Amino acid sequence: MRRMVMALVGLTLLAGGAAAETRLPRAVNDADYVETGAEEVALGQLLFYDPLLSGNRNIACATCHHPRFATSDGLSLGIGEGGIGLGPERHVTAEDTPEQRIPRNATALFNLGAHEFTTLFHDGRIEADPSRPGGLRTPMAEDMEQGFSGVLSAQTMFPVLSPDEMAGHYSESDVSKAVRSGRITGDGGAWDIISRRVAAVPDYAARFEAVYPHVAQGRPIHFTDISNAIAAFVAFEWRSDDSPFDAALRGETTLAGAAAEGAALFYGQAGCVECHSGPFLTDHDFHAMGAPQLGPGKAERFEHHARDDGRMRVTGRAEDRFAFRTPSLRNVLQTGPWGHAGGHDDLADFVADHAARAEGLGGYARHVVLPELPETKPDWTVMDDPNEVQALVAAAGPGTSLTAGEIEALMAFLETLSDPVALSGRLGVPHTVPSGLPVDR
Repeated sequence: MRRMVMALVGLTLLAGGAAAETRLPRAVNDADYVETGAEEVALGQLLFYDPLLSGNRNIACATCHHPRFATSDGLSLGIGEGGIGLGPERHVTAEDTPEQRIPRNATALFNLGAHEFTTLFHDGRIEADPSRPGGLRTPMAEDMEQGFSGVLSAQTMFPVLSPDEMAGHYSESDVSKAVRSGRITGDGGAWDIISRRVAAVPDYAARFEAVYPHVAQGRPIHFTDISNAIAAFVAFEWRSDDSPFDAALRGETTLAGAAAEGAALFYGQAGCVECHSGPFLTDHDFHAMGAPQLGPGKAERFEHHARDDGRMRVTGRAEDRFAFRTPSLRNVLQTGPWGHAGGHDDLADFVADHAARAEGLGGYARHVVLPELPETKPDWTVMDDPNEVQALVAAAGPGTSLTAGEIEALMAFLETLSDPVALSGRLGVPHTVPSGLPVDR
């Protein structure tokens, strides 16, 4: 009966000693997530941590999405090819200096196996689209291969093709040369090269045959098989629905004290719920919020600006300029730095500036996590240009000014979104991978 009342009416929270009616979303349940099989998940775990998928065999998916850093990398903007080490300790050497930082902050991977996550990346450049032959809309358009299990699987294709992330710089490897030549699909394409590498490892070959009947029947391992296994692992490993917030949604407890005050603000006067709605605290939409822009920006090599136009790069619509996808807030205390370019290394500061929008950008203090990277584009080109900053301010519009007490209460509420099970991972980091290459631990 209690749960029925909660679903229909909302949860009564104690905020500052006074009762406050606060509307919360429904509780998450098994039906919200894709089903996964144990063997496929175990295969995906090995592939996720194996540097074999990178052009130079030196970077794994886990390098930028590691459980030690809440499935991100602890950096404002990551360093892929040319970097050494893990997390904030990652650095470069004079022998292999990267061409530039990775242009956007590494997103967290929590709950990406939930059915409602049908749009991925900061700009939403991968979306489910039933009208397309493969059910997906991606920048590869009609060249996109079929066989991906969904958007979570398809997103795997981007990092392995990026020179700055995993492919390697243009002349460094067979993968990077294929990418440079525009050969992605088909025989001799970048995906084919990676697939052949994996298939040449006996342990992987046996595991793929055990998981996928079409491989056991003689079809070669395709990149879609690799990406589908990785997607199954991510969906299983970082399902996050065991936080104090989830316990409150299920009626097992109530939020109290500062957390209750923060929830009342979040779902009330502060207006956070306007974008961070639903059980995963995201509307999956795109908004221009005045987040600071740093790093190389999202520009082609022949372009000379350092802007990131966000969603507009996908839609071409001027009204989408500087709009970015609303991130889920699950485990948000642990997933910093925050913002599409990692412009804040303190969550309380981010909350204040984010709520204030244009005014927050005007008073932005540059506290970031950026390992030194010599001889690349300057990191503050946009923020040092009054015209560029004004464009960001104009797109963001006015926001809300929060007091120190309100920010403290919101932080207490956000802490209830931390899930120790998801943060530690269910399978963890493997001791070894079939390729025999080093594992980032």
